[in-house]
Amino acid sequence: MKILYLGLPLGALMLLREGHDLVAACISRPSMPGMRRLRRLMAARNAPLLGRPDLANPAVQTLLATTEPDLVVSWFWTRRVPATVLAAATHGGVNIHPSLLPRHRGPDPYFWTLALGDEETGVTAHWITSAYDEGEILLQRTMRVPDRVNAWQLARALDRPSLEALRDVVRAIERGEARSVAQDATRATQAPSPTDDDCEIAWDMPAELVVRRVRAAAPDPGAYTGFNDETVVVLAARKLDRALRGLEPGDAVLLPDGVAVACGHAQAVLLLEARREAGGERLRGRDVATLFPGIASLEA
Repeated sequence: MKILYLGLPLGALMLLREGHDLVAACISRPSMPGMRRLRRLMAARNAPLLGRPDLANPAVQTLLATTEPDLVVSWFWTRRVPATVLAAATHGGVNIHPSLLPRHRGPDPYFWTLALGDEETGVTAHWITSAYDEGEILLQRTMRVPDRVNAWQLARALDRPSLEALRDVVRAIERGEARSVAQDATRATQAPSPTDDDCEIAWDMPAELVVRRVRAAAPDPGAYTGFNDETVVVLAARKLDRALRGLEPGDAVLLPDGVAVACGHAQAVLLLEARREAGGERLRGRDVATLFPGIASLEA
């Protein structure tokens, strides 16, 4: 089966190791690991290898169509696949999405998985259709959300199951064993790219929700808060195991372990890592206090 691959280099390398016939590959992030080796392998096959091509470009579409693919395979290709590209493949296209569809359809399921406190996540292999992330489900792999991970760490934790799902679904399609089921639209949620409002820390929230937001936005763009005339980006935090009496939500004090900020419900969080908004140095522990000049010290 001839495959037109879209996505990161590692997915293409895995398919080649599995013995699949990659007739063309379009790479979403050519700077990622594996690109040099993939370039050599595709050159040996005399197959096109394109870095971040515009799939809406008619010249690109014509080139890809000449390879006569049987299947389009997408693994972390972050843009919509035009219908013209899908139509060039006999079996259409399949995508691996890093959530348990129909939950968290959209470009940033990692943020929303953590921000909403999901206990379970996973990956979904589904047919590509004109509606984003709404195609019938071919298979899913589930896992518990690891404790205390941020969005980047969650993405890394899902790399292995997503590669396994990619391998298994392509095998099933090639053998004619693939079966799919429609998504339950009543259970669908959206996972758009987070806005500034989504990343701003609302200190009147309970500490658990503040920590969720920090984890969801870390390391980039980062959850942020204002202090005096500065914007502070919080990269890691944990719920404080004691209340801070006499403080209003948003008030910051220096403790022996570092900077604590009062939250809603008479709770507080300890800031473990933070930086200034404009790409400042990452500070940890008590060094975070330099971002909060003039805060009171509460040593006991």
